[in-house]
Amino acid sequence: MASDPRPAPLRLGSIAPNFDAETTNGPINFHEFIGDNWVVLFSHPEDYTPVCTTELGAFAKLEPEFAKRGVKLIGLSANTIDSHSGWIKDINEISGSNLTFPIIGDKERKVAYLYDMLDYQDTTNVDSKGIAFTIRSVFIIDPKKTIRLILSYPASTGRNTAEVLRVVDSLQTGDKHRITTPINWVPGDDVIVHPSVKNEEAKTLFPDFKIVKPYLRFTPLPKEKTSAAV
Repeated sequence: MASDPRPAPLRLGSIAPNFDAETTNGPINFHEFIGDNWVVLFSHPEDYTPVCTTELGAFAKLEPEFAKRGVKLIGLSANTIDSHSGWIKDINEISGSNLTFPIIGDKERKVAYLYDMLDYQDTTNVDSKGIAFTIRSVFIIDPKKTIRLILSYPASTGRNTAEVLRVVDSLQTGDKHRITTPINWVPGDDVIVHPSVKNEEAKTLFPDFKIVKPYLRFTPLPKEKTSAAV
């Protein structure tokens, strides 16, 4: 029986696979591109498609907020760099943005294959040759090259850029303050004391923490102490 040629599945905590690629801003080595930054890598099925156009415009408008948090954006679409360049003009015209982050040209789906961004279920999400387009994947990667979030959207559904930024704030704030964030948290809301922090230590770290259950302890954390305070 032939072995499965697909790469091992990526999971939270996996090291983001490295690759070399051409982008709209020139060639990159992905790990060198990450450097000491956080990165949001997100894929698109194809250039000049309606949902993708709205998404890239929204990411471009929000890019300054990501940059303030030390986050670099990089997109990917299954077309050539020349195609991307023309599409960017449309994106800026339609959204009123100024898209400057790189978009990977992945016409051969090499990066999409490496990151398992291909759609195996929606048979309509294919090109004229029947090759699967990339789905709407999102990866948040930290400076250690560790994958911290993976999201996959169907081709028909646009992403929520504010949610991606919210997760960045949650991850960065949690790393710094040893907390986790509850449902629908936004910077400035109460947070949860991390389970690894014992009550005696919590009294020092979080003087105003409250024990709701032995396993659930809330504490105030002002927005000024989160990564959103930039």
